[in-house]
Formats: sequence, structure tokens, C-alpha cells
Amino acid sequence: MSSSKIAITLESDMLAQVDALVKNRIFPSRSRAIQEAVKEKLNRLNQSRLAQECSKLEPEYEKAFADEGLQEDFLEWPEY
Repeated sequence: MSSSKIAITLESDMLAQVDALVKNRIFPSRSRAIQEAVKEKLNRLNQSRLAQECSKLEPEYEKAFADEGLQEDFLEWPEY
């Protein structure tokens, strides 16, 4: 995966915390620490979005839809 160099602005205390993580060898660099933070946040947002979409589903309709598909599959299976 390719990378792009960007410039960002951080509050001084936030940068100090990132630098402490690098100094304590939690991350090899500022860049890696920030990459991991952004990656984690994007994953959380995506999971949240999935949960929101799932909450819109109607359980009874979904169960009936799934059962309907299973009944058709059973008809195609050979008897033993």
C-alpha cells in the first residue's frame, strides 16, 4: 500500500504524549503512532456505522427471509 506525506497540526500536549510513546518505544516514530491512531479511529467509525445499519433491520423479516432461503436449499439436497 502506498503512503503519502502530509502535514498536520497537533496541540502541544497531544504531541508531547505522542513523543512520550515514541520515547518509551511503544511506537518507532511519531508517524507510526499517528497512523495507528487514525487507523483505530477509522475502524471504530466503520464498526459504528455497521451497528447503525444493523439496528435498522427488522429481525422477524430477516428470519423469515433466511428461513425461506433455507427451505429452497433443502429441496436441492439429495436424500440419504
